[in-house]
Amino acid sequence: MGNHNSSLSGKKVIVLGGTSGLGQAAAKAAALEGAIVSVVSSNQQRIDQTLKTLPDGSTGYAVDLSKEANIKNVFNTIGKFDHLIYTAGENISLNTIHEMNIEQAREFFTLRYWGALAAVKYGMPHINQGGSICLTSGIASTRPGKGWALASSICGAMEGLVRALAVELAPIRVNSVVPGVVKTNLWNSMTPADRENLYTSVGDALLVKRVGEAEDIAQAFIYLMKQQFGTGQNIVIDGGAVLV
Repeated sequence: MGNHNSSLSGKKVIVLGGTSGLGQAAAKAAALEGAIVSVVSSNQQRIDQTLKTLPDGSTGYAVDLSKEANIKNVFNTIGKFDHLIYTAGENISLNTIHEMNIEQAREFFTLRYWGALAAVKYGMPHINQGGSICLTSGIASTRPGKGWALASSICGAMEGLVRALAVELAPIRVNSVVPGVVKTNLWNSMTPADRENLYTSVGDALLVKRVGEAEDIAQAFIYLMKQQFGTGQNIVIDGGAVLV
C-alpha cells in the first residue's frame, strides 16, 4: 500500500466552483501537480477564461449547481475520476438575526450545503479506487463574529457532514478545508475601500500578519488529495485566526 496513489500526475480532478477564488486556485495547483482538471461552474465566460490558464486537455462544464438534476447529469457526462473538490458558494452577506430574512437565509444553503451534498451523492459512484472528496468549510463555525449566524451554521453543518461521509463512504477519503479570511471575490459585495480595510485590520491581527491568498488554501486541497491516511478531517488554514 504505502503512497502508491500519492502522486496527482495523470489523475482526474473535478473542481465544482473551479472558475473563481479557492476553486480556481485549487484547479491551477492540481494542474501544476500533473492532474487532468475539469472545472464546473455556472458561468461559461468564466470557464473559458479559466481554461486559458490551465493546460491543454483540461475541460469545463457550465452547470447551474443549484439544481440537483444538473449535478447528476454532469457527473454522468464526466464519468470516472479520482478526486472531487467542492468550493461553490454565493457571495457572503452578514446579517444579525434581528435583520435576517429567513426565506433568503435558506437560499444560502442551496449551493454551499445542498449543492455539496448532491455533488457527493452523484459523484461518489464514479470515483476511482484511492480517490477522495474535499469539501469547503470556514472558521466561522469556531470563531463567529456578530452577524455570522448563517455563515457559522453552514460551516458547522459542513464539518459534521464531512465526519459522517467519511464513515459512510469509506474507503473513499472525505475531508474539508477550513479557511480563514482569504482574498477572493467572496467579499465583492463590499466597496473596495471597505474590503482593503477588512484585509488590513484582519491581517494585522493574525499570527502570520496577513490575510490568506487563494493559493495558500489551494495547497491544503493538494495535500488532502495526495495524502492517503487522513479522513473525516476539517483542516484549518487560517493564519492562526482561531488562536487570536
